[in-house]
Amino acid sequence: LFGWMGDRIGRVKAMIWSVLTYSIFSGLCAFAAAPWQIGVLRFIAALGMGGEWSLGVALVMEIWPAKSRPILAGLIGAAANVGFLLAGLLGLGVPSADGGWRTIFLIGAAPALLTFFIRIFVPESERWKHAAATTPKTRVSEIFARGIAGRTLLGACLAGLALVGTWGSVQWIPNWTGQFTAGRAGAAEWAQNALAVGAILFTILAALLAEKSNRRVAYFLLCLTSLAACQYLFRARPEYGGFFLLVTFLVGGLTAAFYGWLPLYLPELFPTRVRATGAGFAFNIGRLLGAVGAVTGGELVKRVF
Repeated sequence: LFGWMGDRIGRVKAMIWSVLTYSIFSGLCAFAAAPWQIGVLRFIAALGMGGEWSLGVALVMEIWPAKSRPILAGLIGAAANVGFLLAGLLGLGVPSADGGWRTIFLIGAAPALLTFFIRIFVPESERWKHAAATTPKTRVSEIFARGIAGRTLLGACLAGLALVGTWGSVQWIPNWTGQFTAGRAGAAEWAQNALAVGAILFTILAALLAEKSNRRVAYFLLCLTSLAACQYLFRARPEYGGFFLLVTFLVGGLTAAFYGWLPLYLPELFPTRVRATGAGFAFNIGRLLGAVGAVTGGELVKRVF
């Protein structure tokens, strides 16, 4: 939705609306009185979150010179995991009573303040302006047109693989850690922090690797090393402590490294006039696959413990 808006009305205008959407509706979750209300609010918040990603990668592709794109693509992936780290740190400091999760949701409204700075300091893409002035208005169906449909499906599969792996297994590591340590105070939060720190570092390294080698080799290496690291953590399951957190750090880094690779690769698949729509669809359609992985992973965790 917001990727399409970005192709129609401009990257910056659509980004302001997307940030406002996910910030406001994340904050409203703090006042939810029933699970279905959280479901509705999170659905709307996720519309904005998915849109912000596609608009951000389109801007990086179109505004910055080619030599700067790898580090910026890595920073896009790293920034999301900075939020993951902050959530873990907040979890250590916020009481775990009923009001704890409400406080964290309320803090989630803070990014709305960024829209003021986006409007003032983020320039609109000149490449988008030229495309908008010389080509017809974008339609979503164009990403399935001949010559583009194959790239759309390829991008969706590549993003979906990473999202299934992350949501189906890695996102469950804090909960899994808390269960096998019998609820040891801080264990789950420290596991989340280890995942996040690894993710912040490796997303940047992955984008640089993709630029130094090539996109295909980098993706293959990420798949191979992610598989090996996850197999060791989940099957060997070292005793909780410093070494466990080190392995968790590596798992978090290797599996999240895809999110530094995807902002570099996906926008390259599409022409300017449908770039935000195509990249947004390819990345976010993987969330549907990831949702299946998350539900399945939750059932596995419940049955094992």
